[in-house]
Amino acid sequence: MNRVGAARRVRTAAVQGPPDAGAQDARPGAGAENAANPKAKRSPGGRSAKAASAPAASGSKARRSAGKKRTRKRRGAAGKRRGRGRVRRPSGRFPVQPGEAGLPSANGPGRESYNENAYMAGYDRGLYEGGELLLEQSTPINRLLPEISLRDVISLGAAQIAHRCLPLLDVAEVYEEMEAAIRERRPCAVVRLGDGELLTLAQEIVHDAETIRREGGFLPYAGVRPPDLRARDELAAAIRQAHIVGVPLSRRKHFQPLLHPVLRGHQIPPESLRMTHSAVNYSLHETGLLGRLLAGKRLLVVGNWAPALGHVLHQRGYAVTGAISPVNGVGDVERVMQEIRGLDFDLALVSAGIAAVMLCTRIAGEMGRAALDFGHMADGIVKGKYAL
Repeated sequence: MNRVGAARRVRTAAVQGPPDAGAQDARPGAGAENAANPKAKRSPGGRSAKAASAPAASGSKARRSAGKKRTRKRRGAAGKRRGRGRVRRPSGRFPVQPGEAGLPSANGPGRESYNENAYMAGYDRGLYEGGELLLEQSTPINRLLPEISLRDVISLGAAQIAHRCLPLLDVAEVYEEMEAAIRERRPCAVVRLGDGELLTLAQEIVHDAETIRREGGFLPYAGVRPPDLRARDELAAAIRQAHIVGVPLSRRKHFQPLLHPVLRGHQIPPESLRMTHSAVNYSLHETGLLGRLLAGKRLLVVGNWAPALGHVLHQRGYAVTGAISPVNGVGDVERVMQEIRGLDFDLALVSAGIAAVMLCTRIAGEMGRAALDFGHMADGIVKGKYAL
């Protein structure tokens, strides 16, 4: 029988027995009371069973209480380790104070409101420090700006440096250039530079190897595993040989701000390049010129999406004379070129990441054909995102 059961029996006996069942034997009539109440037996030491078991019952309660405390402590520690500490829920006894409504709650709209407010606070700070603060610092201390927006100030400033801007070919001019090259059977390579190409070119010239690894985690997907200085130099040579180079208009960190340091580091004067914007492949589609460029041409498609793209183009009535796949990064360029040399075509659509720049210039230079760095237009057409 366990201690808990014994303690319960003792308590039951105490309730059923007379109030003074635990008195000394010297009290008159104690024997009669004991005879009338056989549960209240005497202990050898002259005490009743209740009195004798009281310390044990007290010790039992203490042990149970300590056990419960240890259990609660273990559960509380486990909850903290798992990050699931006890959540204090509002009791409703105190009203919500002004400014507390947006604080996060365990579950409910308060969390969304808090996250949204935190995001907007960060956005507003970045917008200020990246714009208005710069304008503050450029304004003389004893001058008050008129009522004018930052956008207007930037527009006025851009107008002041317009004479220093380099011209870019528009999409119609690129289309005409390619059409003329195909018609006259002369080489024309249209390549495009994005963040992958610029980070590859920046290796050990603008950024060290650690910076390239940190900032260019996507480069292996694009076809370059840094450090790869051979790929850097081959890419720079391809840009020098290209007929039209698409450059980024975006002012994000690894786009246009990186373009000029990279070209300067490779001693490629921007003025020596015929440039367009790097999204010219999409602009050809948006303006309806892509369909006209492909119509009536013998097409070669190159890249990992080449089989599917060739199938879709064939279904749309275009003449596809070859599809080469896969292209396993810049190290696979030579093998791919060996396959291309055995094919006859008018225009090559190359979707092969960074390797597309090298392939386009080599197709033009070695075979005298037109080649377009087609990029993600290939999978966009296959997936139905862009209709021809």
